[in-house]
Amino acid sequence: MRVAYWPGCVSRGFTPELHGSMAKVAPLLDLELIELDRACCTGAGVIAEHNQELADTLNARTFALAQQVDGAELMINICSTCQGAQSECQERLDANAEYRAHVNETLAGEGLSYERGLTNKNFLWLLVEEIGLERLRSLVTRPLYNLRVGPFYGCYIVRPRERLGIDREHPRDHYLHQLIEALGGTVIEYAGMRKCCGFPIVTMNKEASLRQAGRHLGDAVDAEADCLVTPCPLCHLNLDLQQPLAEQTVGRELDLPVLHLPQLVGLALGLEPGELGLNRHIVRPTSVIDWASAVVGAAA
Repeated sequence: MRVAYWPGCVSRGFTPELHGSMAKVAPLLDLELIELDRACCTGAGVIAEHNQELADTLNARTFALAQQVDGAELMINICSTCQGAQSECQERLDANAEYRAHVNETLAGEGLSYERGLTNKNFLWLLVEEIGLERLRSLVTRPLYNLRVGPFYGCYIVRPRERLGIDREHPRDHYLHQLIEALGGTVIEYAGMRKCCGFPIVTMNKEASLRQAGRHLGDAVDAEADCLVTPCPLCHLNLDLQQPLAEQTVGRELDLPVLHLPQLVGLALGLEPGELGLNRHIVRPTSVIDWASAVVGAAA
């Protein structure tokens, strides 16, 4: 499958292991990634708070670039925050032809124009809806037996439900559960799995942000999860990079590895921890992965 690929800015900056692991996993899934390397940041919802038209124009430009990729069946991203921001902008653009034409006037200088109808999916959605869980199971060479995985959806990819296409036919707010099981792992449910990680307020109220992260991590530890997996690099930053500070804020030891979604998939498909950048994490996943043999769920 040939797809227009928007990796986002965080995966190429703060979390390069996410961008790198996606590049390793894609060929194993028969995905041809055509990177939209001229695309800019989605604004993460922040730009829209100050200048909605600017945010919509920036994202319309990305959509237009994706529509120029020959043979691309759809556009994908590896960031829940990107998905949330882009879905909001696309909803506005698709609903108003006059507004869309106004935005396209700005894009015309680059020879770009966004036409409604683009399908944009997070990697998690593509795995379940396009590749399919049965196909994914058939590709697993290292089942995640004995690995107790807590799904961390965060907030941008599960609400608002209507905008994100969550319904009975597409229970996208349960896809991480389904994916973990398809890879052979055990799903661990806990209170904070669909709540905000706290990252959006980290610059305004760092203590509250860290307390949110620490509470979710603590809930997962109490539920006896071996690790978390998230489809959002911003969630990963707050749950992994900030975890030592979160421990101090909530006053307890956490020591819970947090994996990016492509990393978890890559382990099950036979890739080595080093190939997936697992050595870059602040909380090293050595507690759940035998680095010598890459056996998952056996190290503890």
